[in-house]
Amino acid sequence: MSETPAPRAASIWDVAKVAGVSHQTVSRVVNNRGRVSAETRVKVMAAIEELGYRPNRAAAALAGGRPRSVTVLTSDTSLYGAAATLKGIEEAARNAGYNVGISVLDPDAAQTEHDVLGRLATPEEAVIVIAFDAPGVRALKALPAGHPSAAAIEYPGASDDPPPASHVWLDDRAAAYRATRYLLDLGHHTVHYLAIPSSSGTSQRAKGWQDALEDRAVPAPTDAGWSPRSAYLAARPLVADPDVTAILCGNDDLALGVLRAAHERGRSVPGDLSVAGFDDAPASAFLHPSLTTVRLDFEGLGKGAFGQLQRILEPDAPLTPPWAEPELLVRESTGPRRPAHPRE
Repeated sequence: MSETPAPRAASIWDVAKVAGVSHQTVSRVVNNRGRVSAETRVKVMAAIEELGYRPNRAAAALAGGRPRSVTVLTSDTSLYGAAATLKGIEEAARNAGYNVGISVLDPDAAQTEHDVLGRLATPEEAVIVIAFDAPGVRALKALPAGHPSAAAIEYPGASDDPPPASHVWLDDRAAAYRATRYLLDLGHHTVHYLAIPSSSGTSQRAKGWQDALEDRAVPAPTDAGWSPRSAYLAARPLVADPDVTAILCGNDDLALGVLRAAHERGRSVPGDLSVAGFDDAPASAFLHPSLTTVRLDFEGLGKGAFGQLQRILEPDAPLTPPWAEPELLVRESTGPRRPAHPRE
């Protein structure tokens, strides 16, 4: 028989919401610092009494104007994109005087508010979610309304409602379009796509690839997971088909699997088959052949996510410089389509 989760303790943001003031005002009342009108002080004290709020060390830190720690929620720090984003968050937080904690999400668990808040040092600690995949999206949705948070996401969605200002993302769709057009311009009749899992089931990289193919026959994308092994297994039927001359991969790890499968099949790269990746992981330039890929500024994105969170906690904090646009890096793994017959 499972135990009933203990009720969540009221936070300083809960008090602020009930009293209709900012959390900084609640902090000034709790710590008896700064100028607060008598009327506002009465409202805050009434909200504290109503909610049974008990100040803690996080509230005391707010007396100085900001909490000094943030927890990052992510499901897999072994993936290059998540690891590089985390590096950017950590660097920006350290420069701003914040400590960073990391909590790794269970990829198969349903995330509830109780579970997510239980991962924090205090119930009101600020959070950044790396939501490139389904576990991260579930954790982001489980955060209570008004909780100080920011997120690095796959894309903002198709809703007419604008995404929160605290959400940041890269233009995967435009980047995939450019990489696909480059392969088509080399003379390839079409481009096959090995897909990574999408956080929403609507991959922007896949959409950009489809956009570029336009009125050409669009092959069905091949689901290839995240790892070189999964891509190797998924690519074996593709590289066995001589009509397949160009493959775009959802990340550089998948491209590794394709290169291995092509080698075993006797397909030369780029002579018989062009292979392109995504992310520009550090090893990509040192493969043989070196990998054509799309460079994505994950570190800049991580800094941007922290910057958005800092401006929630400190409205006067400086703006974060914009991260770099995706860049196609042409290397040795791609080349012109080789004619299958002399007449071509």
